Amino acid sequence: MKTVRGLRWWIIGLVALATIINYIHRGSLGIMWPEISRELALSKEDYAAILSLFMIAYAVGHSLSGRLYDVVGTRIGFVLSITVWSVAAGLHSIAHGMSSLGIFRGLLGLGEAGPWPGSAKVSAEWFPIRERALAQGIFNAGASVGAVVSAPIVALLYVLFGWRATFIVIGLIGIVWIVPWWIINKSGISSHPWLSEEERQLIVGGQQPPGGNNPLNDRLLGWSELFRYKQSWAVMVSRFCLDPIWWLFISWLPIYLAERFGFDIKQIGLFAWVPYVGAGAGSLLGGWSSGWLLNRGWSVNKARKWTITAGGVIMVPSLLLTAYASTPLAAVLLIAVILFGFQVSMNNIQTLPSDFFTGKSVGTLAGLGGTTSSVGVLISIWLVPIMTKVSFAPFFLLSASLVPLGVLAVFVFGGEIKRVNLRDKPN
Repeated sequence: MKTVRGLRWWIIGLVALATIINYIHRGSLGIMWPEISRELALSKEDYAAILSLFMIAYAVGHSLSGRLYDVVGTRIGFVLSITVWSVAAGLHSIAHGMSSLGIFRGLLGLGEAGPWPGSAKVSAEWFPIRERALAQGIFNAGASVGAVVSAPIVALLYVLFGWRATFIVIGLIGIVWIVPWWIINKSGISSHPWLSEEERQLIVGGQQPPGGNNPLNDRLLGWSELFRYKQSWAVMVSRFCLDPIWWLFISWLPIYLAERFGFDIKQIGLFAWVPYVGAGAGSLLGGWSSGWLLNRGWSVNKARKWTITAGGVIMVPSLLLTAYASTPLAAVLLIAVILFGFQVSMNNIQTLPSDFFTGKSVGTLAGLGGTTSSVGVLISIWLVPIMTKVSFAPFFLLSASLVPLGVLAVFVFGGEIKRVNLRDKPN
C-alpha cells in the first residue's frame, strides 16, 4: 500500500478547511444584516437576541461535541458536526422573522461548536507534543482565513443572488467537504494504510510526556472528574475571559464599521477581512514559537506560559488604542494587532488539554473550555447593545481589562504545565 508523506499535515489541513467553511457560515449573518434587518424589520437588539440563541446552542454544543468526539472519534464526529451546521446554514434561506431566524441560528451554533474540541483531539492523536501548538495554529489560521474570505465571498454572492440564495450556496459547500475527509481520514494512526512507519513512530514517540506515561492515566474522564482538577479550570477560566474579545469582532465588526464609519455592505466586504490577516499570522506564529522554544530545550510549562503571556502583552495596548481610533484604516489595523495577539495566546491555551491529559479526555476538556468561553461570549453579547449606545469604546476598555485575568488564570490554576497523574488526588 502506497503511503502519503506527511499524512498528519493533510489531516490538520482538512480540519483547517472545515474551519474556513465554518467561518463563512458564521460571518454571513452579520455581513448581510443591513439587508436582512431591513427586509425582516429587525433591530440591533434583535441581532443581539439571535446571537444569544446561537451562543446558548454553541455553549451546549461544545460540551456535547467534546464528549461525542471522545466516544465516536474524530472521523465520524466531524461528519456529524459539519452536516448539522451546513443544513442549518441552508435553512436560513427560508427565515421570515425573528423566531425562525433564531431557531436556525441556534441549530447552526449546535453544529459549529464541534471543530474546536475536535481539533484539540486531532492534534493530540496525530501530532507529537512539540508540534501540537503549530497544528492548533494551522486550525486557528483556518478560522482567520475563513473570517478573511467570508466578507468578500458573502458580499459577492449577495450582490449576485441576494441573501436567501447565498445561504443555500454556502450550506452546500460544507456538505462537499465531507467527501475528502471521509476518504483521507480512514482510521487512526495505529492502522491507517497510508501512514508510513517512519511517521507513525515520530507521532507515537513524540506523544510521551517527560518520564513516560502511566497506563493508569490513559482513561476517559467524566465531566465531574475533570471539574475536580484545577488544571481543567486553567483552560475554562482563561477561555471565559479571553474568547469574548475574539467574538466581539466576529459578531460585531460589520455593525461596528457600519455604525462608527457609515459603511454599507460593499464597504464592509472591502475592509472587514483585514483584521483576520493579523489573526492568521498570530495563529501560525503562536503555534510555531512554542514549538521552537521546545526544540531549544525549554520545558512545556515555560514555552506555553511565555507564549500565552506574550500574546496578552500585545492585546492590551492595542485594545486601549482601538477604543479611540478615529479612522477606519486605523481601526482595522489596530484590530489586526489585537487578533494577532489573541491567537498567539489562544493557540497555546487550546493546546493545554492535551498537555494535562491523554487523548482519551482531550475532547471532553476542550469541550468544557468551549462551553465556558461561550458563557463569557453570551454575557458580552448582552452587554454590547447596552455599552455601545454612544460608541464601542467602553467595550474595548472592558476587553482590555479581561486580558490579564485570562493570562493569570493559566498561572494560578494550571500550576506547572505537565501531564496530570490521575493516581494523585485532585488539587
